[in-house]
Amino acid sequence: MILRGVGYPRVIMIPTAAVVGMVHVRALPGTPAGQLSPGSIAERAVDEAKTLAESGCDAVLLENMHDVPYLCGQVGPEIIAAMTTVAVEVRRSVRIPIGLQILAAANLEALAVAHAAALHFVRAEHFAYAHVADEGMMLEASAGPLLRSRKHWAAENIKIFADVQKKHAAHAITNDLQFDELVRGTRFCGCDGVIVTGGSTGQPTNPEHIASAAASGPTWVGSGVTASNLSTCLDAGAQACIVGSSMKCHQDWREPLDRKAIDAIIAARDTHRG
Repeated sequence: MILRGVGYPRVIMIPTAAVVGMVHVRALPGTPAGQLSPGSIAERAVDEAKTLAESGCDAVLLENMHDVPYLCGQVGPEIIAAMTTVAVEVRRSVRIPIGLQILAAANLEALAVAHAAALHFVRAEHFAYAHVADEGMMLEASAGPLLRSRKHWAAENIKIFADVQKKHAAHAITNDLQFDELVRGTRFCGCDGVIVTGGSTGQPTNPEHIASAAASGPTWVGSGVTASNLSTCLDAGAQACIVGSSMKCHQDWREPLDRKAIDAIIAARDTHRG
């Protein structure tokens, strides 16, 4: 997949069987666990992004995971400003594709930051359909406003990868729809690819869901990928695997990066590519 960015480099390709390494940005100012300045947070994010890039990851994804508990569907200007600082510094420091997610489901804000920082893609939860998340009810899907803003801002170079059946959520509202119907509906709403996950962070993704989604277009796996199951995910049809917890010490997303764990993931990818 070719991703077109503004600035340098202008065109970047994410290969098949890609590993997208997670940068769990430290708690931002104003959040319950926030302690660091935006500059210090950016420095740590840059260090992690460089480690992931130098270790062989095909792309990185920035996410404000330490901001728990998350706001529902939007964030304040302090979060947007801090994430822009982080995104700009990471963009200056690595030459692989960079994506962004702002929790929870702050998709419009993420797109704005990605556009300002010349990033390549965003991960959007609650792109289509309603559900009940741990942040509360998410009723109005973001696809309509998000795609209109992307068009209005001339930001169509930024790809949107949308979660199907967002993790950490209940989906009784859409229980009368089969998984493949949810995938088709999400694609119908105009995303550039879908992301399938397990029920929570670090939980493996059902290979049948991967295969079902991959049958209709670009599909990434967004949770529970390890060195031992990465090949299974790719064999099922995933173009890319987003890897976070299993690259950390003790396989805990809160912990520092584990070089040996990263190397194991990259080795598994290389073996699969042959």
